[in-house]
This record gives sequence, C-alpha cells and structure tokens, in this order.
Amino acid sequence: MKKQEQQTDWAALRRRADEGKPVPYDPDVDLYDPNDDAQVQEAWAEGRVTVTKMGRPPVAIKRPTLNMRVDADVMAHLRASGKGWQTRVNKVLRDAVESGVL
Repeated sequence: MKKQEQQTDWAALRRRADEGKPVPYDPDVDLYDPNDDAQVQEAWAEGRVTVTKMGRPPVAIKRPTLNMRVDADVMAHLRASGKGWQTRVNKVLRDAVESGVL
C-alpha cells in the first residue's frame, strides 16, 4: 500500500503567518478555525487536525477539458502571453460564440 502524500504546503502557511495573513478557513470543510487559538488548542487536545489544501478553490460548474491540435507557432504565441493564457483563450472563444462569429 502506497503512503499518502502530504498535501499541506507548510512553507506557504509559515510565510502567511510571518506576513500576518490569516490561514484560509472554510467552516463547511475544516474541523476548526486555525486562526482561533482556543479552537486550535481544543482540537489538538482532542486529537483533531485539519488539512489546508493549497491551489485553486473548487468551482460550482467545472469546465470540461478540451484536447485539440493547433499549429506549433500558435501554441508558442499563446503560452508566451504568460500565466492565465488558457483563461484568455476561453474568453476569446466565448466572445466569438456570443457575437455570432462561430
């Protein structure tokens, strides 16, 4: 049986704490508020722990994945535009559909 990999980014949490930023907390998911010392002490005394997941938050409507072939120079240009290029491509396609071009 493979050991489960740790998902908590402790370095990121330490940086947030050093910067005085609160730890992200979702009362619907997490067992206690990690920013409330009394709740933390109570949870640790009872042996409860919470895991903070880093990354993109869940969305109500998940977009499907699209696999398609495009010319290499087109792909290079899109990626060269920087982080968020896929979101921008989605917006261009949405605008084209809404305007009747596609």
